[in-house]
Amino acid sequence: MSGIIQDLELVSVTKRYGTALAVNAVSHRFRPASYTCLLGPSGCGKSSTLRMIAGHESVTEGSILLAHRDISNLPPAKRGTAMMFQSYALFPHLSVLDNVAFSLKMKGVDAKERRAKAAEMLELVDLTALADRLPAQLSGGQQQRVALARALITRPQVLLLDEPLSALDPFLRVRMRTELRNLQKELGISFIHVTHGQDEALALADEIVVMNDAVIEQAGPAREVFNAPKTRFVAQFMGGHNVIALPQGHFAIRSDAVGVTPAGSGQMEGHVTAIEYQGTYVSVMSRIAGDQEVTALVPDAAYFDAPHHPGDRIGLTWDAKNLHQLTA
Repeated sequence: MSGIIQDLELVSVTKRYGTALAVNAVSHRFRPASYTCLLGPSGCGKSSTLRMIAGHESVTEGSILLAHRDISNLPPAKRGTAMMFQSYALFPHLSVLDNVAFSLKMKGVDAKERRAKAAEMLELVDLTALADRLPAQLSGGQQQRVALARALITRPQVLLLDEPLSALDPFLRVRMRTELRNLQKELGISFIHVTHGQDEALALADEIVVMNDAVIEQAGPAREVFNAPKTRFVAQFMGGHNVIALPQGHFAIRSDAVGVTPAGSGQMEGHVTAIEYQGTYVSVMSRIAGDQEVTALVPDAAYFDAPHHPGDRIGLTWDAKNLHQLTA
């Protein structure tokens, strides 16, 4: 769909709202034809970054380059990007087909051509049978696919998605993750997807860019960011990790790499504070010296062979190779 694969790069991009610093000199080159998730808590700068790429927010300082061309000051329609909004923003009085064709109408494309192109897009997202319906007659997942088709009809080099799954119920959210991933692979263009959901980012992304306090904390392949967090924030925000202070420094270790042993054995001793059954695992939460919290995910069969209860003393053990030293 996209022809030549294009690079998108942020060069010291800053965004200020008055005296408030929303994005602080962020530089990053996105992998072409990949699925990237901008991940972070509310207020970290991820949505402002996406909106600057789209042209819906101005850049205070720095540059946004697409295919080595500075697009920082171009209007949204001239950038080679398209944005799918969280609300979908469908026109309630237009049919599905006319919603998808709308941007081509604004460009002066004649009715026959734009309807033909809109029909192609509806086939791509499997909505041909619903072309004549109004948005109110569609489910949430169907509305999302209309919004996707409408964004894609402009043939963007980069598709920008602002928390596109947040309005869906949990079952449909998982299904739509699969559809988005498959669509990105089929089209061969870059998707940049803003989310605050770690599971969503891990399921979708080739690359995760973790943002915090207006800067990038860590960026890299999804598995690398999860397995080898570089900072305390990334380890804790990604979830599934403990941060433990040892004499050599602070280390992250995955909860499923921590074992529970009888009191008096293991690398550390703790007191059980809570037990949570999670199906295939049981989460054993404990407090160790220095008032640190440590969670061990114990396979359910192993746990019920030797169960523990809040208040019990336990040992905690791990393989040193599973410790990752943190830089901050």
